[in-house]
Amino acid sequence: MALGDSFTEGVGDPSPTAPNGWLGWADRVAGALAARTDDFAYANLAIRGRKLPAILAEQVEPAIALQPDLISIHGGGNDLLRPNIDIDALAAAYDEAIGRLAANGTHVMMFTVADPGLNSAIKVIRGRTAIFNEWIREIAEKHDATLVDTWRMRGWKVAEVMDVDRLHLNPVGHQNIAIAALDALGVEHDLQALPVVEASELTRREQRAVDIAWARDHLAPWVKRRITGRSSGDGVSPKYPVLTPLHPVG
Repeated sequence: MALGDSFTEGVGDPSPTAPNGWLGWADRVAGALAARTDDFAYANLAIRGRKLPAILAEQVEPAIALQPDLISIHGGGNDLLRPNIDIDALAAAYDEAIGRLAANGTHVMMFTVADPGLNSAIKVIRGRTAIFNEWIREIAEKHDATLVDTWRMRGWKVAEVMDVDRLHLNPVGHQNIAIAALDALGVEHDLQALPVVEASELTRREQRAVDIAWARDHLAPWVKRRITGRSSGDGVSPKYPVLTPLHPVG
């Protein structure tokens, strides 16, 4: 079972057969687990744009009610993008929620937030992200959760693993996270890294044109939503709201 925001919903990894048009690392992991597990069922409650308090308020209780064996949860990235944030209070709420999930007999898998210093669009939040990630590591250790430490994943070029919006993973990135999650869980699998499309070198003029197009198509709509109090997840429903039988992908 998967809880979280756009990272776990799968935004950036398009699929014509997925309920909301996105596949994502969590669905890829579920497919690999389905190949090894009889009567496998999967739920994904993640919704794009959700901040951590909303994830905890909207998704934790339904998750506990379904009594899954494994729950993944990722959150905090959208909170860290806001100018005003109480990281200690956010971590305390996260800790309480993970404790409730673990007390229910469910094994929890957590994620740190990826290092924004590698991404020029959001590197300004690197310091607060590092602090929040230390809390996540402490919470995971406290509750014996599996941790996928995406902050420490190096060797990836942003252009290779990120969608054109520069905020979400592309299929290559989602596949890499799926492999890391399965490895962290100690699950044997056949997933392989996807081929990387090498980014061409751009002249300064070409790069400026690309940056202007990005600001127009992605940054401006994001800023408008912040000003108007809207979210990219408004009106979006969970892709798999209940435990659903799932067959191996491919």
